[in-house]
Amino acid sequence: MDTTTVTEPTSANGGATVERASERELVVTRTINGPARIVFDAWTNAELLKRWWTPASFPITLRSCETDPRVGGRYKLVFGHEGSTFEFFGRYLEVTRPSRLSWTNEEGDDGGPVTTVTFEEADGATKVAVHELYPTKEALDAAIASGASGMDAMPESLAQLDELVATLGDEPR
Repeated sequence: MDTTTVTEPTSANGGATVERASERELVVTRTINGPARIVFDAWTNAELLKRWWTPASFPITLRSCETDPRVGGRYKLVFGHEGSTFEFFGRYLEVTRPSRLSWTNEEGDDGGPVTTVTFEEADGATKVAVHELYPTKEALDAAIASGASGMDAMPESLAQLDELVATLGDEPR
């Protein structure tokens, strides 16, 4: 994927676009059919996050999920695959309900990417943009080459989020 590659929304990628926006940044965008406050809650409430985060087509399970969505708060996701576990963890840098979330990805040895998600509501739907900013071009290139960026899974996860939001209705969380 070079700096100009964009995938258009299709049913194959859950209606999402995936773009390498710069030498260091990947962006996945999708519109979710629901208000921003509910979509935001699905990103910050551990019980809701567990229901959509792991793509159904992947052979992994999300075994546990902890979130403390406040500036400086920590998160930790523990996944299982074929009898082994692996973790993703970090801290929240920005929590602006219901429009913006930003967190570190600290599971790697060298400063991992920073993920920022924006939520823009219009006419009852929410455009979600997931930005993953890597410390260097080389770090992003390596993540893409190894499949470790996780952004290839994001279109399916966002489609699952859309399905979940449809079941939640307009109830406060």
